[in-house]
Amino acid sequence: MCWADLLVLLPAAPYWLAAFPFAALFHHLCASGHLSLTARYIFLLTGGCLFAGTAMGSYAVLLLIPAAGSMLILLSVSPACAHTWVFALQMSWQILCHLGLSSQELDPQDARPAIALFAIMLLTQKATSLALDIHEGVMRLQLGQGLLQCALPLCSYLLFFPALLGGPLCSFSRFWAQAESSGVLPCPLRAAGQRCLCALALQGLRMGLAGGLAGRQGCAGLGCLSCVWARALLLRLAYYWHWVLDEALLEVAGFRPEAGQGDLSVRDLWTLETTHRLAVFTRTWNKSTSCWLRRLVFQHCPAQPLLATFAFSAWWHGLRPGQVFGFLCWAVMVEADYRIHPFLSTWATSQGVKLLYRGTTWVFTQLIVAYILVAMHQVASHFSMLCLLWTSCNSILPLFYGFVLLLLLAKKLKQN
Repeated sequence: MCWADLLVLLPAAPYWLAAFPFAALFHHLCASGHLSLTARYIFLLTGGCLFAGTAMGSYAVLLLIPAAGSMLILLSVSPACAHTWVFALQMSWQILCHLGLSSQELDPQDARPAIALFAIMLLTQKATSLALDIHEGVMRLQLGQGLLQCALPLCSYLLFFPALLGGPLCSFSRFWAQAESSGVLPCPLRAAGQRCLCALALQGLRMGLAGGLAGRQGCAGLGCLSCVWARALLLRLAYYWHWVLDEALLEVAGFRPEAGQGDLSVRDLWTLETTHRLAVFTRTWNKSTSCWLRRLVFQHCPAQPLLATFAFSAWWHGLRPGQVFGFLCWAVMVEADYRIHPFLSTWATSQGVKLLYRGTTWVFTQLIVAYILVAMHQVASHFSMLCLLWTSCNSILPLFYGFVLLLLLAKKLKQN
């Protein structure tokens, strides 16, 4: 199903661009003192509902139902049980939406179902993060203030329009603090403008690469190493474009992420494209989601936390064949990366050998990332295409990494 590819979210660009004036208006009204704190929450919530209706049409109902359900659970269930109930509701609803929409014959040109699913995934992040904060005692709901006064900030946090279709995850306490102080700081139009120019450059680079790939002669398809790498680069550029535009919209509205907590900075971009360690790439890729997965799964899993985290990520993304294969392959490759590089670094003593080691492992990292991204996105719903990728020469390097991992594990067991 073509609409399930994340790249189909690119047609949502007009909705993002339309949201910028409203984000600037919100910041201006706050700065001029025309919006009380309650009015700010209402503005953000109303904007989110209108944004959802415009971008998703009737599919917006799929987003509003779990948002209302999570809010009711948080207001009615004890803090000790809040996380369990919210997690069960969000993940059950999300997988039902994935399965229900996947079983229907939808128009491949209609991006609304994919946008709705993406918004539900982000809602799951915010709802479970908030429920964890309540469960762990990081924050307490002031139920004595009245139901409306308590419910309005929660609804606004779950559906506020600058982060409805993207943006780094922020905690409820930070959202509340920024909503309360919004307008105190000047609107960072310069920083937001720089991000928009960066997004424009990324989109131009992506369009140029796509045009070059379309007109390419000779080696093509899933059996070609360079073709798979180029497809994965297109996917990465789409992600970068998405993250830069998200953060620009948040900055205009006055919800700038904490330093180092955004999904993409210039330093992150450099790290992602130059690192020779797959583990470093994994930690830097989509940082706010990585932090959320670490807190939600990795830190609470007593056995095989790495594998459990990637398995849950496959569940969160929809459990399509390519996603299950891609995330499990990613987990094995990261585990191999942790064990292979300490072994290789002991052999790289001279400067020339170090340079050869870093250059070779950088190429290996690029090819493995390309293999995983293409499996998760471009062949996600097509089992036959996944088999074609698996039987191609692109599988040689992941299989080699897996074989070396088995040898190192066997060596460790023998030593023990």
